[in-house]
Amino acid sequence: QSCPPTRPDMLNVHLVPHSHDDVGWLKTVDQYYYGVRNQDQHAGVQYILDSVVAQLAADPSRRFIYAEVAFLARWWQQQDEATRRLVRQLVQEGRLEFVGGGWCMSDEAAAHYGGALEQLALGRRFLRGAFGPCGSPRVAWQIDPFGHARDLAATFAQMGYDGLFLGRVDYQDKWARLQRRELELLWRGSTSLAPPRADIFTGILPNMYNPPPGLCWDQLCTDPPVVDGDGPERNVDSVVTSFLQAAASQAQQYRTNHILMTMGSDFHYENAHLWFKNLDKLIAHANARQANGSRVHALYSTPSCYLRELHRANLTWPLKTDDFFPYSDGPHQFWTGFFSSRPALKGYERLSSGFLQVCSQLEALAGPSVRDGPFGPGDSSVLREAVAVAQHHDAVAGTERQHVANDYARQLAKGWDSCQVLVANALSLLGDTKGPFEFCNALNISVCPLSETTPHFTVILYNPLARGVAWPVRLPVRGSSYAVTDPQGQPVVPVSCVTQRLRGGAGGAPGELLFQAWAPPLGFSTFEVKQLSPAAPGDPPRWPSGDPEPWIENEHLRVLFDPVTGHLREIQNLAKGFSLPVFQSFYWYNASAGDGQSPQASGAYIFRPNGSVPIPVAKRAATRLLKTPLVQELHQNFSAWCSQVLRLRPGQPYLELEWTVGPIPVSDGLGKEIISRFETPLRTAGRFYTDSNGRQVLERRRDYRPTWNLSQSEPVAGNYYPVNTRIFIKDQKVQLTVLTDRSQGGSSILDGSLELMVHRRLLNDDNRGLGEPLDEPGDDGRGLVVRGRHLVLLDTAVAAADLHRPRAQEMVTPPYVVLAPGPGPHLRQGSPGSPALPQLSGLRRELPPNVHLLSLEPRGAGSLLLRLEHLFERGESHSGSQPVTLDL
Repeated sequence: QSCPPTRPDMLNVHLVPHSHDDVGWLKTVDQYYYGVRNQDQHAGVQYILDSVVAQLAADPSRRFIYAEVAFLARWWQQQDEATRRLVRQLVQEGRLEFVGGGWCMSDEAAAHYGGALEQLALGRRFLRGAFGPCGSPRVAWQIDPFGHARDLAATFAQMGYDGLFLGRVDYQDKWARLQRRELELLWRGSTSLAPPRADIFTGILPNMYNPPPGLCWDQLCTDPPVVDGDGPERNVDSVVTSFLQAAASQAQQYRTNHILMTMGSDFHYENAHLWFKNLDKLIAHANARQANGSRVHALYSTPSCYLRELHRANLTWPLKTDDFFPYSDGPHQFWTGFFSSRPALKGYERLSSGFLQVCSQLEALAGPSVRDGPFGPGDSSVLREAVAVAQHHDAVAGTERQHVANDYARQLAKGWDSCQVLVANALSLLGDTKGPFEFCNALNISVCPLSETTPHFTVILYNPLARGVAWPVRLPVRGSSYAVTDPQGQPVVPVSCVTQRLRGGAGGAPGELLFQAWAPPLGFSTFEVKQLSPAAPGDPPRWPSGDPEPWIENEHLRVLFDPVTGHLREIQNLAKGFSLPVFQSFYWYNASAGDGQSPQASGAYIFRPNGSVPIPVAKRAATRLLKTPLVQELHQNFSAWCSQVLRLRPGQPYLELEWTVGPIPVSDGLGKEIISRFETPLRTAGRFYTDSNGRQVLERRRDYRPTWNLSQSEPVAGNYYPVNTRIFIKDQKVQLTVLTDRSQGGSSILDGSLELMVHRRLLNDDNRGLGEPLDEPGDDGRGLVVRGRHLVLLDTAVAAADLHRPRAQEMVTPPYVVLAPGPGPHLRQGSPGSPALPQLSGLRRELPPNVHLLSLEPRGAGSLLLRLEHLFERGESHSGSQPVTLDL
């Protein structure tokens, strides 16, 4: 109702004033908000919001749209009631419109759908609370992310958005669409949902998100203002003419008599008076020309008002069913490096998203008193906001400056601290104990003070999944033998102690305690651990030197290695009686430094190797074998900076690869991009499969795009795609799937092979605005060391999804271990035969295996938010893909 009137007999130019405010990039979130470090980039978001509100209030015809709720919420808290009343009025009258509505404008390549949903929900909840129904955005505004994911389009469609606007699409794609007038389309976001449930109107903006050349009137621009006096500086006639020409040429690329022009850019409108005064003049003078026969009508507008006009035009739009990856803005300029940039931050973001679920669930199970329990005030909102900020397209993407990456990690760590207090309070309430509880935050480097110094302690395993899990517990210890008791008071066998030195841990403890624990759905189990003898563990068993072929096995798989090179050679699926030769090793691409002929270098955004054949880290690996009843491992050492443990445990139908890479050496002056590559004899015909935000799976074809004829300039980088949780290759019968513990770039460069980029260290900037090379110093300044996991699944193509779907979910929200000294929590003595130690489930029964509990969190007085989803896509599993009815 608030949309400005348009002229059906004219070309209507919808001028949309906006500011694109990155939630961290060259400066931290705080620095951007307050306007600190303006020598790095002139930007102060608090002034933008102050200035825009004042200018909107001055003239009822003006409009403005705003996207980044992380900044808006902070600004809102600092306003007095009169300002809030004014802003509410502007929103009610449609003069200030919120677009996107997320806490940030999330990345689409490296963001998992769980994190993307969380940040959208957080932002929209704030807007609803502060502004009522008119605050809820109707338009998704993804103008700056570097490529666009199909699953996020499906999410926007299902959340009821009227349309989605994009700024960046591949230059070849855009050119082809421009020729066919297909810059506006219907994007079908899912093959599993019946149309139009996942269909969303999608518009590709003409100038990314900037104004047309010559029409920029911000203090950050250099275009002259509109001069409409009679003096020698008068330029209004030429400015209007240039505007009308821009409108005419843009109109030829779109299908209706309505076009949209974005009037603004990064951190514009700090002095909104400049923009609005000049736009007022432009509109008045352009429309005055209608008296002389001009057919152009200029107006202040918003994306939703523009969409309303397109809807009225009642046209049929072209259909798109694939996604917008990878993105390139020119030959040799594929933005596929950021799929893997900053792997440690990507890993920390994924861990933090998983821990947020644990924290929210325990808060819901224990009730409101958990926020102020025996261990002090705990709060999940600090971590929720930090995880939401981390979804930003310069955060988890890895395209921010180093000091900004450090700040994202700081925010996440602060959130962990607050959530751990909440988790301790919850366990204390649910287990009826005073604690204390210990969190081993450094288990990734085998450090845990409590297990290393205490001969008697308790392990509490919390499981955030809606089905029971068995989970290996691995803790650094100093003793040589231990007894472990389960929740029923029964001994857990077997229990192993192995020498720590073999694992290359950084910790001081000589050994590690291993045992298999388990936990009920949405609940926890408690295990008591007692040291039996204090001496240091002995050396682990090795394979006999006469063994011609090293191997490891469990009841599901046997894995064979080459006795000469130490490389993985073959995986046998014992349950189904087939095997596949699989070779795996680490390689590096030599990063292009850019030169006179072709200046494009590899950098935080762009991946550009200077050759298609990667260089092996080593021709052979030094190996050692460990076999205990609880684990069989082969340790491979490729070099001083690259090693890997291949691991099988009883009951695991997959091979676990734990890789440690770094610090990547660069003393030879060469930037390096490290990959783990798997090679098989599978006939894959140029096809491979990657996930979309951890949810859908899309088919990829080498050197091919479904909607245009690709002119390929980079045979490696141009075939890289984002991998959030899985990548696989298959033939008619067999499928090899690799699951990841964080987002990475991946591809199949040769038939039968697949590769994942695990780490990159570069010495040049790629000239996309960052202004520094991606050369992470790590903790000691010598270069970043990263450790991560890949799970390798070998199955029939028909049954593969039944295995990779639940496993991938388990990696995203894994069980969480908490320790307590001594016997730990005890339930009140209830009926005879009640368990000695508590075991608790928040569910009366497990959910069906194809239903996933996505979130359970408190939402104010006595209400909970519960999100459930079907875990399988249509047609990918005989049993899994069936519909499910659930009685809540």
